[in-house]
Amino acid sequence: MTMSKVIFVTDGDAIAVKAVLAATKVLHLGCIILSGGNPSVCTYEDLHKAILHSKHDTTVVMFDDAGTTSVGPGERLMKRLVEEGHIHVLGALAVSSANRSGDWTRVNVSIDRNGNLVSNGVDKEGIEELDDHRVYGDTVYILDQLALPIIVGVGDLGKMGGKDHPHHGSPVTQRALHLILERSG
Repeated sequence: MTMSKVIFVTDGDAIAVKAVLAATKVLHLGCIILSGGNPSVCTYEDLHKAILHSKHDTTVVMFDDAGTTSVGPGERLMKRLVEEGHIHVLGALAVSSANRSGDWTRVNVSIDRNGNLVSNGVDKEGIEELDDHRVYGDTVYILDQLALPIIVGVGDLGKMGGKDHPHHGSPVTQRALHLILERSG
């Protein structure tokens, strides 16, 4: 069996789904929204099957914990997929949320709302923060434990003051996904 390549996205609300669908269409990537929602409610078995049956070389998979602190349903799905032998995770988009008192993860790099690479984290609006290589979000807690090749911090998908609007192809989301593809060789 061949390895299925995936990119994790730690957001799954309706606007994020539209943003990821717009970006993956431009980049010719597969997209699984089955595990999106707010929170992720699909079963591991259904998600695993959808990934293995994707017709694309690389598939973007969305997850959401709906504000759950620590490990929530989306994060449990991510953990099981990383442990799966037939799935190769290229990296993750760590999506920032408004709640700084919640969970956080280390990021290799972030992309601000203007599409610029920044070494610090970014907030929900995609504005660079002072925290070095750190993004706060509700579905990011487990990313540090997964030993992923690259984690890219981004603001709230499809939003960021209109700079990532799906009608414009969600350029910030595109840039973040493209960066993971580029770094994966």
